[in-house]
Amino acid sequence: MPGKHQHFQEPEVGCCGKYFLFGFNIVFWVLGGLFLAIGLWAWGEKGVLSNISALTDLGGLDPVWLFVVVGGVMSVLGFAGCIGALRENTFLLKFFSVFLGLIFFLELATGILAFVFKDWIRDQLNLFINNNVKAYRDDIDLQNLIDFAQEYWSCCGARGPNDWNLNIYFNCTDLNPSRERCGVPFSCCIRDPAEDVLNTQCGYDVRLKLELEQQGFIHTKGCVGQFEKWLQNNLIVVAGVFVGIALLQIFGICLAQNLVSDIKAVKANW
Repeated sequence: MPGKHQHFQEPEVGCCGKYFLFGFNIVFWVLGGLFLAIGLWAWGEKGVLSNISALTDLGGLDPVWLFVVVGGVMSVLGFAGCIGALRENTFLLKFFSVFLGLIFFLELATGILAFVFKDWIRDQLNLFINNNVKAYRDDIDLQNLIDFAQEYWSCCGARGPNDWNLNIYFNCTDLNPSRERCGVPFSCCIRDPAEDVLNTQCGYDVRLKLELEQQGFIHTKGCVGQFEKWLQNNLIVVAGVFVGIALLQIFGICLAQNLVSDIKAVKANW
């Protein structure tokens, strides 16, 4: 109509989504950097950084790898999300979305495969634990991790105490000169609540006893079975944690994609 002007609202980048994504990712960036720093410091203390070949010398899992890998992934994602949101950089935001989406689908695929191939997963878990049993004395971090697992789940070895025959210090062969021969680590022992001081020698010679006698001194159930039992008893909590993580990932992807759409709309209007 003459004398009247129509005003169209120009597209703009939503500040709420932009700064929420920035704040959301800066936490992960800082935490990732902290994990990475802890991992590198631990490797430095063990002399790994000055001797890179030491990374492949350990027969079992070095727990420090967990800090380095998780810290590295979180740092990369946090950087891409933070800078992408703050600078309105569509390349970094797309990288953040794709990387986060890839992690989400890997988690989903792992969960489905673990459910479908339960027996294969159980066998692999047995193999994994036994490989770490062999390397028990090779690395103090690995040793602490195994001791924690055996104490927490009240178990010993992958299938039972005799798995400790795989370790050169605990095996029962006549040629073994170790004082720990035919024993198990103290973390297999049944703790007396009245004990103030931990008896680290409680597992000595225990496997020379009959199996029924062993039950009065050590946990005789394997860690794989105990872990499965714990998982069944805490299924709702574990499922809730995984669903919560998945929802956070989906939320982050949606937020980043929405911001990319806003940025493209603003650029198209120039």
